[in-house]
Amino acid sequence: MKNFIITFLKRGAIFAALGPIILAIVYIFLGAGGVVESVPVTKLITEILTSVLLAFIAAGISAIHTVDRLQPALAGLIQGAVLFIDYIVLYLVNGWLPFTWQAIALFTVIFVVVFAIIWLIIYLSIKRRIEKLNKQLS
Repeated sequence: MKNFIITFLKRGAIFAALGPIILAIVYIFLGAGGVVESVPVTKLITEILTSVLLAFIAAGISAIHTVDRLQPALAGLIQGAVLFIDYIVLYLVNGWLPFTWQAIALFTVIFVVVFAIIWLIIYLSIKRRIEKLNKQLS
């Protein structure tokens, strides 16, 4: 458990800076598209701080895969649940997602599909590598 916490904190700290960078890129495109011309300072500060928190948690939770006693599928489910809660709460707090059941349902479907696709790609990639190593060993 100690290893998980240390890895969580290290990964979170390393990637926390990506949150504000991504936020800045989003605002560059929104500004260029004429969608947003200005952002109130308090809203911007809130979004910067919450994007740091979002990136910290999103990167840190990947450390769940370092816990030896967890099956990979369970670790993936825990990671997915934490990411979903992280994203949905902070998107709602920042007003990036309307607080309606339709918006939340659509977000949930998109999240589950994208998460499943990413993990399928990772699973197949690891499986292919293992098969290649097994062929080399035999």
